[in-house]
Amino acid sequence: MTQPIDQYELLCALLSTMENGIIPSTEAGVSAGNKIFGAALMRKSDLSTILVETNNETENPLWHGEVHTLKRFYEITGTDRPDTRDLIFLSTHEPCSMCLSAITWAGFDNFYYFFSHEDSRDAFSIPHDLKILKEVFTLDPGGYNRTNAFWKGVSIHGEIENLPEPRRSELADRAEAIRQKYDELSAIYQASKGDNAIPLN
Repeated sequence: MTQPIDQYELLCALLSTMENGIIPSTEAGVSAGNKIFGAALMRKSDLSTILVETNNETENPLWHGEVHTLKRFYEITGTDRPDTRDLIFLSTHEPCSMCLSAITWAGFDNFYYFFSHEDSRDAFSIPHDLKILKEVFTLDPGGYNRTNAFWKGVSIHGEIENLPEPRRSELADRAEAIRQKYDELSAIYQASKGDNAIPLN
């Protein structure tokens, strides 16, 4: 029988994967003109990271952080590629409608996200996720089902808030440092985005 994952250990692993894996990858991506979105896949069994990727829209506008991660995942051949049911999907930002569908079609039963759709719009000046949800699906912010027959979508900040002290403050401080790093990366992207050919930048 699989042991339940300790929530504090899980959150520590999610933040570590962002700090040590996704952020360095995103720094390289942003320097090439891509957005600040990234993702990673982690094993449920030991919380190890098996794959980290970032947005690569300068190559293909469909290569959002999540979809580009799935592309790389399915380039792993044979028995080296784990079953998606055994993995945690970590997304730096709440997935857009395309990425939500991709995660679903790939068979994941979960995803964790750090920044919300509203953060993407308000803090990072990238409003397209909410515009598409409204214009195409007539959904207001938060209007999709984060718990459904396919998966459960979980806010990392929400989970941190549920921790007892002093663990809550410890992880909140780490989360704030991550947020500040993304503010820096966002400023770099916004200053250079006019030079790329991404349709929705």
